[in-house]
Amino acid sequence: MEIVAENTLRAIRFERPEHIPVVFWINPACWRHYERETLFDLMAAHPLLFPDFDRAAFAMPELAPWERAGSPYTDAWGCLWETSDDGITGAVTRHPLADWDALSHFSPPDPAQTNGVLAIDWSAEKQQTSRATEKGQSCSASLEHGHTFLRLSYLRGYENLLFDMADDEPRLQRLIGDVQAFGVGLVQRYVDLGVAMMCYPEDLGMQIGPMLSPAMFRRYIAPVYRSLVAPAREAGCLIHMHSDGDVRDLADDLLACGMDALNLQDLVNGIDWIAAHLKGRVCIDLDIDRQDVTRFGTPAQIDALIRDAVVKLGDPKGGLMMIYGLYPGVPIDNVRALMDAFERYAGHYA
Repeated sequence: MEIVAENTLRAIRFERPEHIPVVFWINPACWRHYERETLFDLMAAHPLLFPDFDRAAFAMPELAPWERAGSPYTDAWGCLWETSDDGITGAVTRHPLADWDALSHFSPPDPAQTNGVLAIDWSAEKQQTSRATEKGQSCSASLEHGHTFLRLSYLRGYENLLFDMADDEPRLQRLIGDVQAFGVGLVQRYVDLGVAMMCYPEDLGMQIGPMLSPAMFRRYIAPVYRSLVAPAREAGCLIHMHSDGDVRDLADDLLACGMDALNLQDLVNGIDWIAAHLKGRVCIDLDIDRQDVTRFGTPAQIDALIRDAVVKLGDPKGGLMMIYGLYPGVPIDNVRALMDAFERYAGHYA
């Protein structure tokens, strides 16, 4: 769980935040690819993005088990993860249910013990929320990234899963039920702890179009999403959904599942399209381009990109947040330009 700022909650609720919430996330691999002091200097120079940064006390991020090169990791579902670069999330290289015959002796994990990828101590989670409440703070909680559609693909393999959907494979419904029950178990536990926001991260898009058809999404995945959202919605939690890729064909279906905030990518979906179809309907948590302008453009082009997003998607009432994930390969001058632009335009409506 994480502490969620009141300003973020106000942006999602369209309650006139003090500024546009902005997040600059540094992938753990960056600490191997950039000079540490260079990143430290940039963080120290941008207090809005890194308000609690203390150079002397800064703790280097610990790699997750599935981010360690040369160390294959098996998660609680039995999926094997491998990566070639420390800090970069790996790919599933062994699908435990690639052969349906394995389903007869397959048991899903227990949400009382794990979140699907790591063990979870619910007593510690309760202590964290209690401490936050005592300080007048709010907490957000999240399902694992890839909680439903991707989890099914991890278990069966992507191509197998799409054929299962097309063939109306009866055993798929049992597997969906297992995934759904696990996710609902996690959500209900977080809701019982009193979190203010539940997050549902799952990539559904490709460079062009979604990874499954809207019809298949509505038939197989949307019902699970609604069941995962229902306990949180009933408890008054805000609902945050994330997906990378082109999700324009699924956007209306996602909103129908009860989302308050939708984290989607800017250029692959198009800022103009996002403004025309989503502005005012949902809080847009804009994921800033990592493939084109920020990697290969100039600082001036980066500044123009952020300004364009704020002008077209922002509003004094709220409804806009922005996030950027820094990965190795972005020139330092561009990193600086991004940080400067985030801080410059976050106060555009203040």
